[in-house]
Amino acid sequence: MSKAKYLIGGLGLVGGGLALVNALKQNNRPLKTVERVDLKRYAGKWYEIAAIPHRFEKDCACSVANYTYNPEGYLEVENTCLKDGREKVAKAKAWPAEGSNGSKLNVEFFWPLKGKYWIIDLDEDYQYALVGHPNRDYLWILSRYQDMDEDIYVDLLQVARREGFDISRLKRTEQFCS
Repeated sequence: MSKAKYLIGGLGLVGGGLALVNALKQNNRPLKTVERVDLKRYAGKWYEIAAIPHRFEKDCACSVANYTYNPEGYLEVENTCLKDGREKVAKAKAWPAEGSNGSKLNVEFFWPLKGKYWIIDLDEDYQYALVGHPNRDYLWILSRYQDMDEDIYVDLLQVARREGFDISRLKRTEQFCS
């Protein structure tokens, strides 16, 4: 084998290694969230447009989250979806993490199961949101409507990619169920 082939092969390994290191760095950097979320305005019905699903969300259609504002400063959560022709319901409580101005929520479905729900992007009129977990294993694209303008969807994908999410794992959610 010629020296040139070794050099080219070595450069490919170095380039691949640098890409891997860069990807790992992105996932280790802090996840950016919006500055502030008004939980009263965030309350209401949100349709899941796409998600990197949890194991309990796989094969769900018509996924909807209903948030009810509690005057004590937290949200009552009710997630529903259709799975195997049956409605599945999960209830939880979500409250702002200390110092987050509502953009980082702690969610508890039942003690001791807690999760992080960080709002990465939010329309100024609270019509769509991009929500993820700081470990980048979970991601949701939410809308007040059952469908979303494709340009907005693509913009949210770009934000997610920039924040280090593997958007190839994202699954579109069927919202028009009979």
